[in-house]
Amino acid sequence: MERLSGLDASFLYLETPEQPLNVCGLIELEAVGDDVDYDADALKVELLRRLEGIPTLRKKLHDSVFNLDHPVWVEDENFDIDKHFYRMTLPAPAGKDEVAAACAHFSVQPLDRSRPLWEMWVLEGAKNGKTPIFLKMHHSTVDGISAANIISLLCSIDRDAEPLPPSPGVGSVNNFDLAVGSAVSFASRPLQALSILPATVRTLTGWIGRARSGRAMPPPFVAPRTQFNGTLSRHRSVAFEQLKLSDVKEIKNAFDAKVNDVVLAMCAGAIRIYLEKSDGLPEDSLIAVVPVSVHEKSSRPGTNQVSAMFASLATDIDDPVERLLAISASHEVGKEHNREIGATLLQDWAQFASPATFAAAMRAYAALDLAQHHPVVHNLVMSNVPGPPMPLYFLGAKVTGMFPLGPILHGAGLNITVMSGDGRLDIGLIADREQTPDLDRLADAMGESLAELLEAAQTRTKES
Repeated sequence: MERLSGLDASFLYLETPEQPLNVCGLIELEAVGDDVDYDADALKVELLRRLEGIPTLRKKLHDSVFNLDHPVWVEDENFDIDKHFYRMTLPAPAGKDEVAAACAHFSVQPLDRSRPLWEMWVLEGAKNGKTPIFLKMHHSTVDGISAANIISLLCSIDRDAEPLPPSPGVGSVNNFDLAVGSAVSFASRPLQALSILPATVRTLTGWIGRARSGRAMPPPFVAPRTQFNGTLSRHRSVAFEQLKLSDVKEIKNAFDAKVNDVVLAMCAGAIRIYLEKSDGLPEDSLIAVVPVSVHEKSSRPGTNQVSAMFASLATDIDDPVERLLAISASHEVGKEHNREIGATLLQDWAQFASPATFAAAMRAYAALDLAQHHPVVHNLVMSNVPGPPMPLYFLGAKVTGMFPLGPILHGAGLNITVMSGDGRLDIGLIADREQTPDLDRLADAMGESLAELLEAAQTRTKES
């Protein structure tokens, strides 16, 4: 067995019907070679060949009334691929809008907790001749980096590459051993809490000191209210955009910025364009939460190895270059502040997450519509995930697009996740449909925002 960390388990406890905490993605495939037919049956055969080498896709949850700690993962001894792999024929004309609508529908459906927490849907009948694959995994199973790693195990740089050799799973569990182990862990929690209190106090006092000297990232609860910030419904809207990575690098070089700075500035510019057209742009800058991977810095157990950084998007600045430079400067401050907080503080406190308390609190939070009444914690979640720079083959078919879709939250109903790879910048957007029914307008604004920055970069290069 393998016990969930507190952070992994908290994604189970905080889930509600309106807030399913699924990590999703759309992978766009095209056939390579006249001798290969990439229909759902062929993809299913290829998936089965690879599952023995990916134990994460074969484990399921197990719990007991005598378990005082978080649930555990065990091997699904009765694993059935037909309960995870599905096919759907898209309604005609099966264009981009129909693909997005299907992804929006699947993203909000809960996963069956009696099985391994993932699903794959083959969307057939796309009019461009490509095959969209929708993949959904629960956040308790993966974070952004580990999700990308799992996809990489389903991919190869060679169309005919052999799958990984079989890998042992997490095994089974005895309920008596589970109860004893959980009792020992539960008894040690007071000492664990005492051990992390000094670091927490240092974090709070350090944040105050940094804020006074202008070297702090934005604090929570100071973000302006926008249309994205309310209680979630049970409906989603999804949109995609694909741009050139070379344009991002040209901007980066012209202004001596980081790729991540340019991506944040592009998204900020798109949000500004979108909100201005609907007369909803606040005077103060929007604040995004940017997940930060700590896989190489944390020694804590668990799949989710992340901390969170609050980042100003400088949406109060009209000029795109000034906005980029402001984001670049504030992002450096934020990264330094985040490093000072430490890689494990969020993971350490999450160990004390209680399923009964967290679940009841989240249900009450949604039912009482509290997200509409307290100050906004942050406006949206924004993430940039670097992908492999070479062409990839997914289950034997060439990847032409890989669009990630993270979860949205009560109070922050927009998630923008960007993945780079093979010269592409693949942008996935997901939002609450009641809050943002026209999400495709925001996706379209990504290209407009990037073009503004590119024009300024080319002008700067000519003048220098």
